[in-house]
Amino acid sequence: MTNFSIKKVIQKCLTTAVVFISTAAMAMADYDVIIRDAFVLDGMGNPWIKTDVAINGDRIAAVGDLSSDNGARIIDAKGLYLSPGFIDVHSHAGQGLASEELSAGIPLVAQGITTVFVNPDGGGPTDLAQQKKDFLKDGLGVNVALLIPQGSVRRNVMGMSTDTPTLSQMVAMKALVDEGMDEGAFGLSSGLFYNPGSFSTTEEVIELAKIASAKGGVYTSHIRDESSYTVGVVAAVDEVIRIADEADMPGVVTHIKALGPTVWGYSAAMVERINMARTRGIEVWADQYPYEASGTNIFSALVPRWAQAGGLDVFLKRLADAEVAPRVIEGMLENLARRGGASRLQIRHFAKDPAIEGRLVSDLALESNMDPIEYSIHLLQQGGAALVSYNMNHDDIEKLMKQPWTMTGSDGDLVPMGYGAPHPRGYGTYPHKLKHYVNEKKVISLSQAIRSMTGLPAQVFRIKGRGIIQVGAYADINIFDMDKVNDPSVYTDPHNIAEGVEYLFVNGTLAVDKSELTDARAGKVLQK
Repeated sequence: MTNFSIKKVIQKCLTTAVVFISTAAMAMADYDVIIRDAFVLDGMGNPWIKTDVAINGDRIAAVGDLSSDNGARIIDAKGLYLSPGFIDVHSHAGQGLASEELSAGIPLVAQGITTVFVNPDGGGPTDLAQQKKDFLKDGLGVNVALLIPQGSVRRNVMGMSTDTPTLSQMVAMKALVDEGMDEGAFGLSSGLFYNPGSFSTTEEVIELAKIASAKGGVYTSHIRDESSYTVGVVAAVDEVIRIADEADMPGVVTHIKALGPTVWGYSAAMVERINMARTRGIEVWADQYPYEASGTNIFSALVPRWAQAGGLDVFLKRLADAEVAPRVIEGMLENLARRGGASRLQIRHFAKDPAIEGRLVSDLALESNMDPIEYSIHLLQQGGAALVSYNMNHDDIEKLMKQPWTMTGSDGDLVPMGYGAPHPRGYGTYPHKLKHYVNEKKVISLSQAIRSMTGLPAQVFRIKGRGIIQVGAYADINIFDMDKVNDPSVYTDPHNIAEGVEYLFVNGTLAVDKSELTDARAGKVLQK
């Protein structure tokens, strides 16, 4: 035997020994992963306890003192907090997650999010079977829960008609909601501020909500008026309460707010209405993003409701009518005042001229030698623009945040890096709340904040086995450093990934490992 062949035999023996030892070590391991000495927040609002958590496969296998147990991997979490993965109950990430480029959901997992609810505000596809296929074709970085969107249901059956539905149209809409629930939707979403949802009467929505209710669904609504556009914000909250009551289902006032100076301070009345409803046995909740600005578009923000009927093209024809135009402009001026003026409107996305993205309408109008309404019409004539609208009062934000029935939701988009100037909530909702409202302002405690992000959403939407740290639950686990939690995404420079998550497990697979993103796709489409 040559020296070369002897060397090969020795190498083969060593390789076999290493494989044998590794296999034996794994066989001796009690768990796939043991996370030691973490400050564990269970997701139910309880104070943290210092303990260990173990994972086998996609489940939490043990919680407690595991110092004498073995794990194939040991994570030293001393000084770190461990919570359930965050559940975003209001996300516009659906379109992004269905694309190969964004399916890993990097801006989401960087925040500690492991589950998102899509198709909010009554928008999104009604063919949920096809949507599920679209999500799964490239894999998912996070879990996705579906809602069936009332606005899209109405559009599919009635187009942009403002009419009351006929009996046959109502039957067709009910059938679409029923099909959506059979495909695993967690409930019905509506956007009664937007067209065509705004054309729906309360009674029409109740009839559709009853279909979702019969199969255990939740009703969640971008309410008919968050300001003083039509019925007023308090009456709009009352409408959610009525729908939840008459359809016998949980109701959610989604991204709850008092929008604009005309209704600042109305949070007290909203809180009173919801508390009174809950006292009467009506299950009403809310979700909120922790920012003073909202995200919308210039058409919905400024054009009067009556002038929106028929869509943008019909609106522009109205504007060209010398008799109608003064009434349109008067309504736009009123809506601009509701938003606090042009200095509170920032361009989020404008396809025709990306150079204006991130800039204020007031400055752009001045540079163009136009008044703000004239400039806004100029944008509408070119297809419109997406906006960031600075319209909230901090006292209202904090009052609503403190309520035990308020969940956290981002209302965020998932877009390619560098695309437009999106609202920073898409990158930073969860670290922003932890850093600014827990660490700095101390508006709520850490355990309250975590509950609003985990256990409470799971409770409201009846998500089994998620949002809680307990044996048998899915291993959606967030391990983060409160000293490093940060949201570098800001309004004028939003494309910045969140910081502070050291490890993130999605169904037992690491999406973040030692603060590094893994690009894993272990998410699932959840079924009601």
